[in-house]
Amino acid sequence: MAEKKKLSKKTLAKSFRNWSYGNLTCFSQEHMQTFGYLCAMLPIVEELYDTPEEQKQALQTYSAFFNTEPQIGTMIVGVTAGLEEARANGEAIDDDAINGIRAGLMGPLAGLGDSLIVGTLILLGIALGLSTGGSPLGAIFYIVVWNLLMFLGMRFAYKQGYELGGKAVEALVGPKAKALRDSIVMVGTMVIGAVGATWVSITCSPNLVLPGGGKFQDTLDGIYPHLLPMIFIIFCWYMMTKKKVNPIVMMLILVVIAFVGVLIGFFDPALSY
Repeated sequence: MAEKKKLSKKTLAKSFRNWSYGNLTCFSQEHMQTFGYLCAMLPIVEELYDTPEEQKQALQTYSAFFNTEPQIGTMIVGVTAGLEEARANGEAIDDDAINGIRAGLMGPLAGLGDSLIVGTLILLGIALGLSTGGSPLGAIFYIVVWNLLMFLGMRFAYKQGYELGGKAVEALVGPKAKALRDSIVMVGTMVIGAVGATWVSITCSPNLVLPGGGKFQDTLDGIYPHLLPMIFIIFCWYMMTKKKVNPIVMMLILVVIAFVGVLIGFFDPALSY
């Protein structure tokens, strides 16, 4: 019987450091935190698998798009470290299971992290107060306290995620595994839909009126509020998932649509000169 593989503390610490300091590695609008995630998983994969072929195959799992709030999102990296350890020990965990968990958690944790970390625990008010009169204490306080809190908090989140990943194996490979994975993905999809409805604002020109005199935008809102944002979101999803259009090209297509829409009077840029 082969000896059970167990990640060392040194490897887990290196994985955590790679994520905490490199989660935005090679950041782009197309990949965002994907390469940072790969850097975090590299020491995990190198310790668990012996041959370059096995390591390459394992890392391929984490080449899928990823983006979340990097502090609280550290927990997801820890979870997948635990899952990868279980997979290396023969558990029936495949790429779809791991990426389903990643995709399902990155949206909700991004919303939670952006609200708590960016919106609340920013410490800027205290730092500004200490900077009265040009004192450098404010900047020093902010740099030291912010980095200390984030490092300790992220390390705790990574550890909890790693332990949770190991405990989650039974649920992920048991009789209710598919239902659990589908539920996690569904929650993530709902969060993304809510974010789209909240942050994507597309309206037609207020000068666009119907023959009866009513504004076209008011009529759309009466039929289906936020109909135009939903159409554009579904259009972007269709082009990128079904037609394999990369995000950069998709943004250029949206620029062309906006430009043409303004020319024909459907959109109003609300610019004044």
